[in-house]
Amino acid sequence: MNKLNNSCLLFVILTLPYITNGFGLEGIYCGTENCYDVLQVTRESTKSEIAKQYRRLAKKYHPDMHRDPEEKIEAANKFKEIANAYEILKDEESRNDYDYMLDHPEEVYSHYYRYYRRRVAPKVDARIVIAVTISLISAIQYYTSWKRYESAISYLLTVPKYRNKAVDFAKENGLLNEQKKSKDRTKSKNEKKEEMDAIIRRVLEDNMDIRGGYAKPKISDILWIRIILLPYTIVAYIIWYISWIWRFDICKRPYGEEEKLYLIMKHMSMGQTQFDALEDDDKEEYLKLELWKKDIYVEWARKKEEDTKKQMAENSRYKAYRRYMKNHGAGRMTFDDS
Repeated sequence: MNKLNNSCLLFVILTLPYITNGFGLEGIYCGTENCYDVLQVTRESTKSEIAKQYRRLAKKYHPDMHRDPEEKIEAANKFKEIANAYEILKDEESRNDYDYMLDHPEEVYSHYYRYYRRRVAPKVDARIVIAVTISLISAIQYYTSWKRYESAISYLLTVPKYRNKAVDFAKENGLLNEQKKSKDRTKSKNEKKEEMDAIIRRVLEDNMDIRGGYAKPKISDILWIRIILLPYTIVAYIIWYISWIWRFDICKRPYGEEEKLYLIMKHMSMGQTQFDALEDDDKEEYLKLELWKKDIYVEWARKKEEDTKKQMAENSRYKAYRRYMKNHGAGRMTFDDS
């Protein structure tokens, strides 16, 4: 019991410096003074009444209204108190926090938190911050997508296989004839080569089916557009899901090619972009093997894993790697003098 009394006494002693006559706390709001008393108003006073009283007191205690040095200093201090009290009471949220402090003086730390949270936190609308953030992400996303696409096209220009096909296509469609007919002899070899590369590049962009992460960016893939279309996407998914259950789970209809490919993608745990990047021949092979059926896919995946392990075991480089890890890997402990 004595220990409990001593603890309570210690708590009272520690909190006494913060609690002063139920008016306020040191260092926040109006300190130990009551903001309403400083402005000579009551808690029932309206916002307009508080503003009117502030203007009257500010005029009275403004330092420029006093010539005597001592009176000037005293008026300046009073003017600061009045201005501070008005800043607290003119804002509705700040006034509510202050009234709560007056009604609950025992919640010391909570009042300090409320006070400094409002002043430290940036006074910016959260909606603006979110909008700017999404805009930046969308811009970066679109820019990086274009950079990846440009790098893919630039790479194809250096591959003889694709470059020759593009040249043949350009010749068949007469795209290179216009360049040959040009009688502008002022152009250098480099300029003509740049024109040639531009034509080949245009052919590749129009005819190459680049998939996956290096595909040509679409506006519909941008984050902003996806957020705008999110309600439509959710509704469309719900309708599609209900339709799937009705057609294939209840009515037991046979799967079409699109549905089979979807099930194969699901079994392989691939995303849509990753699955679209697969070659058409691979997809046809998966359909022939009937990998949309779960049991067949599980058996196929097991055999593929075994074949992969067998190939790796027979691979000379992998054997050398295993020998190195066995003799020099992290699990080996040596006591060499060196």
